[in-house]
Amino acid sequence: MAHAYTPGLRVSRHTGLQRQRQLPLKGEVVVSQGDTVSRDQVVARTDLPGNVTTLNLVNILSCTPDELPTYMLKKEGDAVEAGEPIAETRPLIKWFKTTVEAPISGTLENISKITGQIIFRAPPRPVEVQAYIDGTVAEVLPEEGIIVETTGAFIQGIFGLGGETWGPLHVISDSPDQALTLDHIDNACAGKIVVGGNLLTLDVINKAREVGAVGIIGGGIQDADLRNLLGYDLGVAITGTETIGLTVIVTEGFGTIHMARKTFDILTENNGKEASISGATQIRAGVLRPEIIIPESTESEHIEESEHPGLVENALLRVIRAPYFGHVGKVTDLPSELQKVESETQVRVLEVEFENGDRAIVPRANVELIEE
Repeated sequence: MAHAYTPGLRVSRHTGLQRQRQLPLKGEVVVSQGDTVSRDQVVARTDLPGNVTTLNLVNILSCTPDELPTYMLKKEGDAVEAGEPIAETRPLIKWFKTTVEAPISGTLENISKITGQIIFRAPPRPVEVQAYIDGTVAEVLPEEGIIVETTGAFIQGIFGLGGETWGPLHVISDSPDQALTLDHIDNACAGKIVVGGNLLTLDVINKAREVGAVGIIGGGIQDADLRNLLGYDLGVAITGTETIGLTVIVTEGFGTIHMARKTFDILTENNGKEASISGATQIRAGVLRPEIIIPESTESEHIEESEHPGLVENALLRVIRAPYFGHVGKVTDLPSELQKVESETQVRVLEVEFENGDRAIVPRANVELIEE
């Protein structure tokens, strides 16, 4: 059996990429097909409807819903300011007058003659979508957004936190097995994406945030540090919306794991170059991985993405279960016959040669391809 399905992530020095940049609802696209865009450029915008606030006016004015129009100082569609009178009674003795003020600034959207409630809507909230990566507009999605394409280095991580950001790469570690320490983090990290080789500790992440780094990348992270960073157990939710002050990406997994040599080499080769990163991660259906994109240029150079050959000899992979968890190597043999493993079950296996030259027999279900 020469081919077998296995999950994979991509680590490539040079590839073509497309990203869809879409508004949450219809709006205006402000660029055209073929335009060159920069990562922080606004490409589409819209307005989200403001929040709604209701007020039971008949209870306050002690009237019936049919009588409401006679007490209103504002009509549907009028703009109002918080604290502005919008209705009042007209008693014979003015000291008994009841005045109702607008609870928020916005628009008086509806006056119900059935329920006696009035509805206010806060001002719309502007939403802008940025290009995220330097590239070229490959396609315009009318009133919705664009598809932007670029070429360059592309690395998918295992886990991340925080949303999209960008900045120059700042590689600090000298080797993929060197962990960052507090002494490595200084004011030179401000506005940059800090790159370490091994474990990212909570102290290092906190200091990177304090000095103004926009992102930090490392091989692994401890589960306890992750929990303390967030202040809660993450569970199986989608990440990427956390407001922790910077984006965190781990390329290998949880624990003290050094970064894969190829990943570290690509980041080192691009040290100082501008990169776009996202920590958004989803493990279940519709897998979403954190990513590092390092565009080469803004010129439109389309590269057809070839289908990866799958699990074949010399394919690069990472073991994702003990006892070789986190080890990276290449496939040296794919025996077709089933073999008995420690659990006494018969499974398909492969032989892998790790980066240090050691070889091992590993169940195929325990590996993840590193697609180039």
